[in-house]
Amino acid sequence: MLLGGGMVESVFGNFRKVVKQTKDALFTILHDLRPQDHFSIIGFSNRIKVWKDHLVAVTPDSIRDGKVYIHHMSPTGGTDINGALQTAIRLLSSYVAHNDIEDRSVSLIVFLTDGKPTVGETSTARILNNTKAAARGRVCIFTIGIGHDVDFRLLEKLSLENCGLTRRVHEEGDAGSQLIGFYDEIRTPLLSDIRIGYPPHLVQQATRTFFPNYFNGSEIIIAGKLADRPLDRLRVEVTASNSKKFVVLKTDVPVEPQRAGSGGPGGARPEDAGEAGPNHLERLWSYLTVRELLSSWLQSGAGQEKERLRLKAQALAVNSRFLTPFTSMKLTKVLPTKRLEDAFGVSAVTGPGTAVQSLPPADGDPHFVVDFPASGLTVCFNIDGQPGDILRLVSDHAGSGVTVNGQLVGAPAPPGGHKKQRTYFQTITVLVTKPARSYLEVTPHRVILDGEDRLVLPCNQSAAVGSRGLELSVSANASVTVTIQGTIAFVILIHLYRKPAAYQRDHLGFYVASGRGLSSSCHGLLGQFLNQEARLTGAPAQLSPNSTGPAPPQMGGASAATLQVAGHQVPVVWKQRRIYNGEEQVDCWFAKNAGQLLDGAFEDYLAAHPFDSETAFGLGRPGGPALAALT
Repeated sequence: MLLGGGMVESVFGNFRKVVKQTKDALFTILHDLRPQDHFSIIGFSNRIKVWKDHLVAVTPDSIRDGKVYIHHMSPTGGTDINGALQTAIRLLSSYVAHNDIEDRSVSLIVFLTDGKPTVGETSTARILNNTKAAARGRVCIFTIGIGHDVDFRLLEKLSLENCGLTRRVHEEGDAGSQLIGFYDEIRTPLLSDIRIGYPPHLVQQATRTFFPNYFNGSEIIIAGKLADRPLDRLRVEVTASNSKKFVVLKTDVPVEPQRAGSGGPGGARPEDAGEAGPNHLERLWSYLTVRELLSSWLQSGAGQEKERLRLKAQALAVNSRFLTPFTSMKLTKVLPTKRLEDAFGVSAVTGPGTAVQSLPPADGDPHFVVDFPASGLTVCFNIDGQPGDILRLVSDHAGSGVTVNGQLVGAPAPPGGHKKQRTYFQTITVLVTKPARSYLEVTPHRVILDGEDRLVLPCNQSAAVGSRGLELSVSANASVTVTIQGTIAFVILIHLYRKPAAYQRDHLGFYVASGRGLSSSCHGLLGQFLNQEARLTGAPAQLSPNSTGPAPPQMGGASAATLQVAGHQVPVVWKQRRIYNGEEQVDCWFAKNAGQLLDGAFEDYLAAHPFDSETAFGLGRPGGPALAALT
């Protein structure tokens, strides 16, 4: 509900297995409540424990008391989901009934649990019916399931049926960051009951046009097909409300002339688009429609209607090549030294430079594997950074306006290791300044895009967004693909550990999947190798300079040679490196002294802050685009 523009919440959870970081996240959420907000906290296990039997205003004292209450919550017994929801809804309804609350206000409940219903009402169907009857469309329920023991299907239905959202938080991951990221999405409600209308004779096959809530930083996307008739303007009517007034917006939107091959929904398939490339608007329509069909299927009961929705979603997903619960995908294992476009389905740029990097099990410092296809050479080198270091990966601010930096996080070394610590890439940041300025921050658990608006996406949910020449696609718990102006493509891989050892951290890998749009002055740890030639001298006769196969057994993998690249002459030895968390092996020429291979000193590759676009590389080396990767 909205009170004087503020959000009234009930935040509660079953803390049987929730670790300290989750409580810390809840502390942060309480700290971020606004002065006009009202809130309460309800804990539930075998019993329902209400912190206050009424909503309290946000004050320094109430926030402090709320934190103390959360701090002392401890896991006990079972999980009474039905009782907790009924208690929260009664608390909110009582507050609305006894206070001067606007009729158009909406109450929000953030429901956090790590268990299935085991106490009180345990029937999923009855819990859903009871909640819907009590909420009566006046309460939006946002659900968060922690760990692998939750009934996530129940949480999804609770949110879908009560104008909310749902998220899954992996227990082994950074639960605190994931919870804060989710709260960032819903912390500032602006409008409710948003309806977008078009003339029915001019718009066909439109996706959903009603949205229960609009939050600061979120976006509303509708896709459809215009009628096949001359049209230069489209009438759009938007109605919505906030706590103080009813909003009506009517406007005529200019319609651009339709281009050939852009038939919209039901038109040409992506592979039929020819030189013009895939129809991105049609794929957007397909994506939104599939998502809506899946939501309808989830909410429907058993029977012919549920099967009809399943078949319709499956057919559209197959036609559009989307992976859903009703479709499957066959993966072909590709070695890291092969072309990245084969692995990721993205267009590669021609040219000799490909860089691939990964973290072998021996230690955790960033290891780069650079492939030079024109000369048939694969070269490895290490970067020994410190926790907190921000490394310049791609520096092309003056050229294409693109900068990529990676921040390291530390961990203890494995027992018996020769190093004192390991480092991983914890955060990848991308700054884009052309044609408009956008900031992108990626961690293993969330993506933050700051452009015209602020958008927060969890990494455990697949999503696709785009604006101002930047397209972002999240594949749940797998990768984030960033495309800039259609000529630059980055793939950021997400590496998560189910049960991480003390020396392991969830981390990221970074790939330049297409670099056509990067300028000849591009530099950085990866950027400097774009389109460079490499040559090997002094290699033993058993190993030709162009060999990429394993060293002959009699050589013991210790053959020495000299690498010549971009004016550098670097001693290298033949090695076999295990990458992709030890699952794959690559044979390469290893440069033990990376300082001899790189331009300048290591300090030149340290950035002052995540979005630092300054450079100490000078003019860099000329060259064209290539493929690059690091993990």
